[in-house]
Amino acid sequence: MREMLPSSVLDVQPLKQYGITSAISCAGPKEIDHIYTQKLIEAMRPFGVFEDGEELRHRMVVLGKLNDLVKEWIADLGESKSLPPIVISAVGGKIFTFGSYRLGVHTKGADIDALCVAPRHVDRADFFQSFVEKLKHVDGVKNLRAVEDAYVPVIKFEYLNIEIDLVFARLPLQCIPDNLDLRDDSRLRNLDIRCIRSLNGCRVTDEILHLVPNKENFRLTLRAVKLWAKRRGIYSNMLGFLGGVSWAMLVARTCQLYPNAVAATLVHKFFLVFSKWEWPKPVLLKQPEDSNLNLPVWDPRVNPADRYHLMPIITPAYPQQNSTYNASISTRTVMMEEFKQGLLVTDEILRGKADWSKLFEPPNFFQKYKHYIVLTASASTEEHHLEWVGLVESKIRVLVGNLERNEYITLAHVNPQSFPANKDNEYISLWFLGIIFKKVENAESVNIDLTHDIQLFTDTVYRQANNINMLKKGMKIEATHVKKKQLHYYLPAEMLQKRKKQSIPDISRSTSGLLSKRSSLDGNYLDSSRDTDTGTPCDSPSSCNNVSKSSSPPLPEARRRAMAENISSGLFHSNHKPADMPSQIAQGLSIPVIGLMSDSAATKNHEVPSGCTIPTVVGLNVVPRLPSPPRHSQDQPLQNGSTSLSPKSAAAKRAHPPTLEESPKRVKDTEKERAIAEPMPIPTIDRARSQRLPSKELPDASSPVPTNNIRVIKNSIRLTLNR
Repeated sequence: MREMLPSSVLDVQPLKQYGITSAISCAGPKEIDHIYTQKLIEAMRPFGVFEDGEELRHRMVVLGKLNDLVKEWIADLGESKSLPPIVISAVGGKIFTFGSYRLGVHTKGADIDALCVAPRHVDRADFFQSFVEKLKHVDGVKNLRAVEDAYVPVIKFEYLNIEIDLVFARLPLQCIPDNLDLRDDSRLRNLDIRCIRSLNGCRVTDEILHLVPNKENFRLTLRAVKLWAKRRGIYSNMLGFLGGVSWAMLVARTCQLYPNAVAATLVHKFFLVFSKWEWPKPVLLKQPEDSNLNLPVWDPRVNPADRYHLMPIITPAYPQQNSTYNASISTRTVMMEEFKQGLLVTDEILRGKADWSKLFEPPNFFQKYKHYIVLTASASTEEHHLEWVGLVESKIRVLVGNLERNEYITLAHVNPQSFPANKDNEYISLWFLGIIFKKVENAESVNIDLTHDIQLFTDTVYRQANNINMLKKGMKIEATHVKKKQLHYYLPAEMLQKRKKQSIPDISRSTSGLLSKRSSLDGNYLDSSRDTDTGTPCDSPSSCNNVSKSSSPPLPEARRRAMAENISSGLFHSNHKPADMPSQIAQGLSIPVIGLMSDSAATKNHEVPSGCTIPTVVGLNVVPRLPSPPRHSQDQPLQNGSTSLSPKSAAAKRAHPPTLEESPKRVKDTEKERAIAEPMPIPTIDRARSQRLPSKELPDASSPVPTNNIRVIKNSIRLTLNR
């Protein structure tokens, strides 16, 4: 009977299904696919994405010593709590890793995300007290900081030149065996929410590795995608793009759909799948499971708020959560454009018309838009600056959301890269947001007022800074509108040059040290990497060899200072003003010294042709205003990316409609800056309270803006756009 069956029938094997659907293609690789994969590896090598064997062994040694240190501490703690000797000898304790290191895609100099799992006689207070004290006396430990009140409480330190972020979870077990499996959902029973958050990073990472058909192909593809995302400026969960775990899940889903493909093919299929993905259809690696532990999970059928998530990517481990809840309309639009561009480039590469290096060319952000908002955060000391910049950056997505709700704005694109500047012993960081305004029908010009949108953002930052007792004298935020032609006052010329086929070396993320040293005040436990995997350089390959960690600025010190001086020389005009810059423009572009402004000066109207600012500063008095109700826009974008908006509909949406001016001449864009006439007092916050907020998430909107010891001077930022 066997001889009678066709050989094709005998060769058919039951196909294993990965993920929630069957594979799109189970075709194996051809010889040319292996060649393209090798070329991909060679193209990534100059960027420092691969760690050599010696560095990898050093990491393993460090983790081994840390694991021994944890076991020793847990045993000593058991002895101090009078546990029986036989119990003390078996209590155990273990270090687990997660994030990029656990996935096997960490880069040179990247930190390690680790989890300390302890038995029931160890509590969280012990971890942040006695264990921190023990670390202080360990040779090789430096830069030790305990962030106990973060969303995911963490101890950050360097151990033998390896940066480690260590979180804590206590399990209701008498001892922690070395073969403990954290993927078992029953481990979550009767745990407090902070322990569940800490465990979630490991559980998600392990589940992703378990769900991919080929781990090595997955890892190489993920390395390429993460490098591409960082180079293209869309790698930041904090700012509303995607973080490490989200990119890992997208790549894992691609691997499930093409289980036998190699990395070169998978990179191309990644762009093919997600350039055509119908968001907000969720990305799932497996069917969600209910473990009957009564933990909140992502489910739009039950939770109305989940229905408004724009590009949900759902973690595979219970409790399932959306790892991209920070995504906004603008960030999704930018990422979809990048997916489509990546598809075009990889099409060219696989047809032999381009090299892989083209995929990793950085975008020309400063040539892309006509209008920009420059956000400035400054403080008087370096320590205060580290804290202040961390908070401001974690809330930039609030500003993006405010601008998106403005009926005249189509897109608000934030550049994740920040830039330094110097002025009179102040420590300053700058962010740039590209703005696309909507076209207005039946009008020669329209006035656009961004004052309220930006003021809501600054109020949010000051409110949270006050709630967590961070606010210090000298901490300031300022927002400035500039045109593309004025960016040279803020940035060196090399940043603004147009790129054609070959990319110029980009200025390294000057504040990358801040990113690794400060703790995110808006941490997301769903993103296993928590955006700390900044070891992959964003520079050109020529500068990558000297980059070992994001905490060390990749540029030479002299060049970094020169860059800061170039930026600050354009930002701050006290005694010197560029010859080709009109005095009125210079006034609009500079950051005013708030403390020197008289009360009468704050109420004067200033006609500034270009550059409008909203300065805010921490001082001695109080001058805030009452918040206005939020506005919501219902306009739908046209196919060309702009939205047609009639003056009548615009007037109906705003409490104070902008005036539409009929002008016989169609002049180019002009801007006007007016000061808000009368400040209005608001209720004060009682700062005598001893309890902090339970987490550092955004407080309730009803919380008043802090007024004690704060003076906020608010100017308007208004634009007049002509057709």
